[in-house]
Amino acid sequence: MANFTKAAIRGSFMKLLNERPLSQITVRDIVSDCGVNRNTFYYYFEDIPKLVEEIFTDELEDIIHKYPTVEKIEDCLEAVIDSAISQKRAVLHIYNSINREIYEQYLWNVCDHVVSIYIDTLLVGRNVAENDVFVIKKYLESLGFGIVSNWLRSGMKDDVRSTLERICSIKKGMVEEMISRCETTQ
Repeated sequence: MANFTKAAIRGSFMKLLNERPLSQITVRDIVSDCGVNRNTFYYYFEDIPKLVEEIFTDELEDIIHKYPTVEKIEDCLEAVIDSAISQKRAVLHIYNSINREIYEQYLWNVCDHVVSIYIDTLLVGRNVAENDVFVIKKYLESLGFGIVSNWLRSGMKDDVRSTLERICSIKKGMVEEMISRCETTQ
């Protein structure tokens, strides 16, 4: 029953978030929509930002589970884009709210996960200093974060998929070259 109630709260919140901005949703609205009382909401969630945070934490865990290995960064970024598009209004309502940092933290965590797994795959059998690995990872995380953030800032109006494909096409081989330049012999 507990999982059902928690899921009902989350479902009502997402339904409302697809209808109106985050700033116009109250705990009263959520509990009224799903038919529970305020105490039940507070039993599961400290407040609405914690609810939002949990939703994105769960989504990150789903992506980590779905992508235990990454051969191409764009594959995982496509998953983030697909997820955002499926809940477009909700994502934009969160992104354009005072709780934007929750979505941005989620996006950074996804980028970190994808890039770390991708780079670790490329580094098998190669000797590269930790500091250089750190720099390469930060570069790629920033690239992914920037692409998706720019798209969100445009109100998801840009064709982010073609932009992502073009960037990946242009930079093809670049990461491998960066690793080669940093590789040491021992």
